[in-house]
Amino acid sequence: MTAQYCIAVDAMGGDFGPRVTVPAALDALKRHPSLNILLVGHQQQIIPVLERLGQQEHPRLELLHAESVVAMDERPTFALRRRKDSSMYLALQSVAEGRAQACISAGNTGALMVMGRGILQMLPGIDRPAITSAVPTLRGHSHMLDLGANVDCSAEHLLQFAIMGSVMLKAVEQIEAPTVALLNIGAEEIKGNEQVKLASRLLAEQPDLNYIGFVEGDGVFSGKADLIVCDGFVGNIALKSSEGLARLIGRKVRKSFTRNLYRRLVALLARPVIMELQQQLDPGKQNGASLLGLQGIVIKSHGGASRHCFSHAIDQAVSEVEMNIPERISEQLERYLHNSAEPE
Repeated sequence: MTAQYCIAVDAMGGDFGPRVTVPAALDALKRHPSLNILLVGHQQQIIPVLERLGQQEHPRLELLHAESVVAMDERPTFALRRRKDSSMYLALQSVAEGRAQACISAGNTGALMVMGRGILQMLPGIDRPAITSAVPTLRGHSHMLDLGANVDCSAEHLLQFAIMGSVMLKAVEQIEAPTVALLNIGAEEIKGNEQVKLASRLLAEQPDLNYIGFVEGDGVFSGKADLIVCDGFVGNIALKSSEGLARLIGRKVRKSFTRNLYRRLVALLARPVIMELQQQLDPGKQNGASLLGLQGIVIKSHGGASRHCFSHAIDQAVSEVEMNIPERISEQLERYLHNSAEPE
């Protein structure tokens, strides 16, 4: 019999709160028979949604009342000190106490990072958590990190990110030796700042990393590397720029197909191809960014995620629980620290 596990859902986070998070949680329960969900939030807002869906007595659904909500524009340090009765704080606390094995929220990213670090603590050997998510490529998808948690990073931090991301891909994607690249302004060794050059040398020295060198911005979506490592400043700009470009292309294509009657007829013929492309580039399938480096599993969903997208983020949490990602990262870090401590 498959072991049961629980995921805490911050039901109040994001742009839509319980209207999206509660139905999405119910969808996930249908897909995962071993999953239990702890819905954390204001009961007066959650219960009416459950009643409307006829699921107020679901056997694998539990409610945990929270009085407050972390606002999207709230300062993270303020939220950590003053929002201990919030849905986000209590969801993370349930993981720290062992009541849940993972937490998912679509709320304030900075607050989730600071609270996660304060409540769950860091894995030994990791200085900072990093955000990683999938990006579509010509070969399927790759993963990038960091995507915004750390604006300034040292070469050692980039090495830690590479180790964490590689371990996650081995477990979740079942890639035996994930290829790892550093995002840089050129592919040549002489290109880049001193931080990136030093990081490249550190990554190349690690026998457990399949490091392939630098990749430029136009190579992010080629699929050359399974994991692309960068600091959070560069990673967040790259991610947001690609999302904006994808929206621009989509709108341009739709506008072109509706310009006249002839093009509308062509659009009908091209509909299967367009639908296939939309499925491949569907951001919902990549929704769910992992906060790696914490002593617990935390997944960040897009704030504007739909029911479909938020449900996929729950799937990401399920995968990481089943693969026990924090423990695997910790084991890999122990090997790295041991090798680093050995005399030459």
